[in-house]
Amino acid sequence: MAAKTTARSGRSKSNAAANTKEGPVLLSGGNPQIPKGYGDAPVQAYIAAMPGWKSDVGRRIDAIIERTVPNVSKAVKWNSPLYGVEGQGWFLSLHCFTNYIKVSFFRGASLHPVPPRPSKHKDVRYLDIYENQLDEAQFADWVEQASKLPGEKL
Repeated sequence: MAAKTTARSGRSKSNAAANTKEGPVLLSGGNPQIPKGYGDAPVQAYIAAMPGWKSDVGRRIDAIIERTVPNVSKAVKWNSPLYGVEGQGWFLSLHCFTNYIKVSFFRGASLHPVPPRPSKHKDVRYLDIYENQLDEAQFADWVEQASKLPGEKL
């Protein structure tokens, strides 16, 4: 199914219908617009709606997180999948951009090595994943470290 693209502020009722009849709307940069929800189902809907190569990488990211963090909590909020540990909060989120997937580690400044991209928030660090550039071993190591730190209460 083809997804429609729309700007956040320009969403109309016909685009809301597109979310159910023709697949999810893609916001600017290609980020899927998925309704807020908790559990695996909304995260899988987001991953399935990721455009092009990003969907395959999203499945790989999700599988690494599930393998690394047994009983991981999942949700979609603000059109981004969140991963966390019950009682500790969220440790990571994903967001699609035109040419890459941005992974936000909410306590990334405490990871070793520190993920490469800084944030205006002192604790947050980003990993930008471009096509064919996911280092699965390093990513799994960061996920394991991040899951053991206090998370965000978003």
